Amino acid sequence: MGKFISDKNINFSKWYNDIVIKADLAEHSDIRGCMIIKPYGYAIWEKIKAVLDNMFKKTGHLNAYFPLLIPKSFLSKESKHIDGFAKECAVVTHSKLKSINNEILIDDNSKLKEELIIRPTSETLIWHTYKKWIKSYKDLPLLINQWSNVIRWEIRTRLFLRTSEFLWQEGHTAHASSEEAIQEAILMRNIYNDFIKNWMAIETIMGIKTPKERFAGAIETYCIEGLMQDKKSLQMGTSHFLGQIFSKAFDVKFLDQNNNNNYVWSTSWGVSTRLMGALIMSHSDDKGLVLPPKLAPWQVVIIPVYDNDLIFNKISHLANNIMEKLNKVNITSIYDNKKYHRPGFKFSHYELKGVPIRITIGPNDLQDNTLEIFRRDTRKKMTIYKEELISTIENLLKEIQSNLYKRNKNHMINNTHFVDNYDDLKKTLNSKGGMIMSYWDGSQEIENKIKNETQASIICIADNKEKLSGKSIISKVKSNKRVLFAKSY
Repeated sequence: MGKFISDKNINFSKWYNDIVIKADLAEHSDIRGCMIIKPYGYAIWEKIKAVLDNMFKKTGHLNAYFPLLIPKSFLSKESKHIDGFAKECAVVTHSKLKSINNEILIDDNSKLKEELIIRPTSETLIWHTYKKWIKSYKDLPLLINQWSNVIRWEIRTRLFLRTSEFLWQEGHTAHASSEEAIQEAILMRNIYNDFIKNWMAIETIMGIKTPKERFAGAIETYCIEGLMQDKKSLQMGTSHFLGQIFSKAFDVKFLDQNNNNNYVWSTSWGVSTRLMGALIMSHSDDKGLVLPPKLAPWQVVIIPVYDNDLIFNKISHLANNIMEKLNKVNITSIYDNKKYHRPGFKFSHYELKGVPIRITIGPNDLQDNTLEIFRRDTRKKMTIYKEELISTIENLLKEIQSNLYKRNKNHMINNTHFVDNYDDLKKTLNSKGGMIMSYWDGSQEIENKIKNETQASIICIADNKEKLSGKSIISKVKSNKRVLFAKSY
């Protein structure tokens, strides 16, 4: 199967698409720009969702659900916000269909008095609701998260990375002070960062977006960026400090402890099925998907090699015993006992699907009391005694998780370049790619110039805890804004 995967060094885009399709993660829908997430792909998303949901709940957030449809008048209350989504909105104008001579038509008599927008994001609807929920400081902070789908009518789409409909979570919180809201936005960005590094095994850079790249209506957007194997960056999560923009637009006030009426302060934050794209592009190879063990639907696959039913039955008895033991230590496994597929096919199949560990059991293993172990990340084999199995598998899963992270971290380190003049930035982008660290004076004119001339944008203003400063890349004005330029998704 691996031979049907394109070479990622020749055509990264086709390689990516091959893996998504051939590893049975997703496929294109008949609706342009939308995708069908297949069971194996959805199983990975369910693991992502379960881990994040637990992290959110540990920090006091509660899940709720809000409608898919938003009245158009709600969006018009916050002009900066809707300007950011106006060209991507799907609009519902009628409520009925009719059939005439077996042809389905829109019933013109069912035209809605007010058009409804299929949510591109839920700030407006949620803040309309919060006006009813928030009356006093006793109602704050309000920490709500929603798992849902959204529609953003994209022109150019790519499975998981950019589709017209996608799955995500969106947090929307209300606070009594700006300081508390800012702390919340940073906290959630840090939770995302923890998950991406420790569960997805991807190295990150944290920072804030430039005013041009901020979320529509945000005062500050905190972001997390990663570097994919093709040396393009990918934004994997954002958290926004929204100030009082939405509370003023929807008149959401609270009575404080001094009996004064104040507008609340707000945040929103989210990650989406784009994380699936990050997993693929960060770790996979020309044999197929490579998954970090913590997010793999099956961490171990057991494959029998036999030439008669007696041997098959003995192997099956041993395999079921192994699965029971793995299950007791919370290691997920599958035994592929299908007789219509040969072992070689199965090896390629589960390698394509990125299962971290393969156990092969054959007649010699039964005789010698051994097992053959294959690890997906390095594609190396080892032989162990049966008695060593559980401790070996537990240690290997930890090693694979750690190795994938170290490999990705080294990739970022080796492809992050420091430059202090514009000519070097252009040369480095053309010859090496990756992330370019430099100083920037905050000028949007310079930001636009670099984007127009190099196709590289400022992906983030990096956290500058060391208080370093230098000269801006073009204007040579002294600046403490250390920014990362990169071509990005």
